[in-house]
Order: sequence, then C-alpha cells, then structure tokens
Amino acid sequence: MLKVGLTGGIGAGKSEVSRLLAGYGAVVVDADRIAREVVEPGTPGLDAVVAAFGESVLTADGTLDRPRLGSVVFADPEKLRTLNAIVHPLVGARSAELEAAAGADAIVVHDVPLLTENGLAPLYDLVVVVDASPQTQLSRLVALRAMAQEEARARMAAQATREQRLAVATLVIDNDGPLEALEPQVRKVWEELTARAAERSASGA
Repeated sequence: MLKVGLTGGIGAGKSEVSRLLAGYGAVVVDADRIAREVVEPGTPGLDAVVAAFGESVLTADGTLDRPRLGSVVFADPEKLRTLNAIVHPLVGARSAELEAAAGADAIVVHDVPLLTENGLAPLYDLVVVVDASPQTQLSRLVALRAMAQEEARARMAAQATREQRLAVATLVIDNDGPLEALEPQVRKVWEELTARAAERSASGA
C-alpha cells in the first residue's frame, strides 16, 4: 500500500485533483466528507459540538448549521481549536478504518485540508500539495463559492501559509492557471505514484 497525503489551501482546487486521482484508480479517503459524517444527527460527535457551542449551531431540523458554526470558529482561533479537538480524533479513526479496508496493493490518497496545520505529513509515504497563489484562492472563493471577501480572507488566515504547505510537499501540482492545465499535471503525478507503489511492492515494503 502506498499512503499519500493530499492537501492544499481553501480554493486551491484540491477537490478537483482528488476527483481526478479517484478516476485513475486511487482509493480516496476524504477527510472533509468524513468530518460531515461524524457530526450527523444522533452521533456522539454532534452531541459534543452542541455541548461546546450551544444549540444555536443547529438548524430547525436538528442538523449542524455549518455556515453558522463556520462563522463562529473561523473568527476565533480558540473556538476553532475546540472544534478541531472534537472532530479530528473521530475523523482519524474512521480514516484508519477505510485505509485498512483498501487492500495491500492500493494507492490510498488521504484528502486532508489541514494536513500541514496538524503536523500530519509524517503519517504518509509522500505528500502532494495543490498550490495556488493567495490571490487566486481569494478570487475563486468569491466567484465560485459566493463568499464575501472578509469571510474568504478569514478562512484563508485560519489555514497554514502557502510557504508552510510547500515545505512539507513531496510533489507539487500548480493550479494557479486554467482547469485544462490541471489534468496533465495530475496524470503525471499519478504515473509517479504508480511507479512508487510498484517499487514498494517489489521490495516487499
């Protein structure tokens, strides 16, 4: 098994890279998707979030009001740490289950937005960083996600810097340009991953 960490700043295009890698045959473990699952109604995760932040973070039907919670935690680093302390252990446990089920010959790509922030790079055989300039990130968040500039900047500020992400990268995908420039880079990365997986298999690692 080759364990790959995939990360990138908000608006960098990591989700598109993850989708392309899945199309090539990677087993993608999506930390964001798992983070949603572990706070669904009836879960201990949601109970813990409500205990920490109050029932105002719930919608009328009892589900988590993500925009409201996001506006709270991304404006207050201490509250963000509180939320992460609840969610991250649950995500880690579920991610480990999915990895174990992937099979010995799989290339498992862990799609982890906060890989750099949480010091997770050593957990993987290599780290792929999807890179874009802060200006590109901001324009995408405003244009594609309809965020106000202030909210977009707050979310970016809550993450690692571009330099910090690049410092943990084994491979970098430049997504500062148009979408059509992305796929050839992802294909090249996939070829590198399959070569490394074959080497590991041959060596018995």
